[in-house]
Amino acid sequence: MATRVAIVMPPPSGYGAIELKEFIRKYTWKAFIVTTVSLTVLLLLYYATMKISEATANKFKMAPIVKIDITDLPPPPSDAEEVPPPPAEQIINTGPASRAGTPVPVPETEITADLKEFASMEELGRASSVGGEGVDLGGFASNIDVNDKKVNVDVRESEGDPWEFVAVEKEPYIDLTELQKKIVYPEMARRAGIEGKVVVRVFVGKDGRPTKTIIEASDNELLNDAAKSAIMKSVFTPAIQNGSPVSLWVSIPINFKLR
Repeated sequence: MATRVAIVMPPPSGYGAIELKEFIRKYTWKAFIVTTVSLTVLLLLYYATMKISEATANKFKMAPIVKIDITDLPPPPSDAEEVPPPPAEQIINTGPASRAGTPVPVPETEITADLKEFASMEELGRASSVGGEGVDLGGFASNIDVNDKKVNVDVRESEGDPWEFVAVEKEPYIDLTELQKKIVYPEMARRAGIEGKVVVRVFVGKDGRPTKTIIEASDNELLNDAAKSAIMKSVFTPAIQNGSPVSLWVSIPINFKLR
């Protein structure tokens, strides 16, 4: 007699391929929507940030920074103001303030405050009988007629402190391109292949002529004399203060390059 075996089938599972496909489809669309919205928000934020930056930059504009090589400076403007001519030489009394004559003793009580001192033996030949006023620079008294000619005294300008700041409307000017052409390259430096820069501090007078130089900085001592010589052979446009030319110290850089 055959034996019958009952096989119990398990209940159908609630999770399978169909459910997985439905799960993936549902959350894929959600992820796409979230990603799209996030990217849109980020782009809007970036656009707003750029607009704010542009508005801030336009509100606080900074002056552009321009770098110019000292050897390639542009020529001076053609419409530059004319520099007034230097003042005429000053004519002053160069004789002694004392008076010449024979001393006459008087009581001390009769000596007045305006009584001039008598000239010494050295001053006797240059002083007058009535005395003079001013600084004694070794010449005749102003009231002595010497061929109806007055003595012109070359009064040297005081150079002052080379490092003192002096406020002027215009500093001394020189065409650096033309100055570079006046440089005679030292033969020893040329043979040694030495290049560099020398900064010369020069005292420019009212007439625009340099009278004294100081080496402010130098890459090599062999270049110093050539730099000073080129500057001393040049003529500057003098500094202007209150509409008149004045003497002033100014720093001039000079480059030495072998071609």
